[in-house]
Amino acid sequence: MATNLEKQQKLGDAESNPMIPEQYQIVRIRKDTYDTFTLELESCDGNGNLPFQPGQFNMLYIFGTGEIPISISGDPGNPKTLVHTTRAVGTVTKAMRKLKRGDIIGVRGPFGTAWPVSEAEEKEVLVVAGGIGLAPLRPVIYHMLRNRDKYGRLVLLYGARTPDDILYRQELESWRSRFDLEVHVTVDRSVGKWQGNVGVVTTLISKAPMDPEKSLAMVCGPEIMMRFTIMELQKRGLPKESIYISAERNMKCGIGLCGHCQMGQTFVCKDGPVFRYDRMMDLFTKREI
Repeated sequence: MATNLEKQQKLGDAESNPMIPEQYQIVRIRKDTYDTFTLELESCDGNGNLPFQPGQFNMLYIFGTGEIPISISGDPGNPKTLVHTTRAVGTVTKAMRKLKRGDIIGVRGPFGTAWPVSEAEEKEVLVVAGGIGLAPLRPVIYHMLRNRDKYGRLVLLYGARTPDDILYRQELESWRSRFDLEVHVTVDRSVGKWQGNVGVVTTLISKAPMDPEKSLAMVCGPEIMMRFTIMELQKRGLPKESIYISAERNMKCGIGLCGHCQMGQTFVCKDGPVFRYDRMMDLFTKREI
């Protein structure tokens, strides 16, 4: 029989082991689009906070199904509530979409590198998102609006496939009404009563006032979208050292053990998912990787 000391040591090992998930309860579920939804989670003990930096991710575990990495898309200023937006495209996310308020899931994290919000202070910031790539960048907007006096001009460019695929529609409208945040939204294909911009998100870059010597860009979306966005930013004179990307793909363990996300000598989950482009460009431009 284990002694009290042994039990305490095992408990301590569990609390410090990054492979053991903590239990979180679903407090709210929101359907964003036909295939995208948002979960809001709080610790089951009612007192848990999970501080995170914009750009980091958690591993979410569905008991009896498996786990997946999902970027944290909530407010860094409210670590009590974890917010995750994802698409129902695989076994785990499809099972996740069937969960209800009050259900329990496991959470490991936060893991990974963050968007350079400190380096961006006193600079003009251009945030470029494609599709669900807005979710990992949403905490950046929250952080910068909360600390608005620390940043120069702030511009958000967002592109979706159709008007029905636009994420956080009400929030985008709220942000657009502000005087200290410039928001431009476009869709690849117009349907219904859409009267906004039509075209890929790179067509919006020319609308963004930007001094290349004083600017920093953060880009997240499908790889092809990021490739062309980087090309357009460089045409505008933005140096590769001032461009940051999120390269989330194939992550499985979250701590660099399994090798699923390895790109050359780089582990996306441990060395990323946020990278400064000049440090990632050699790998990023190789399609076979």
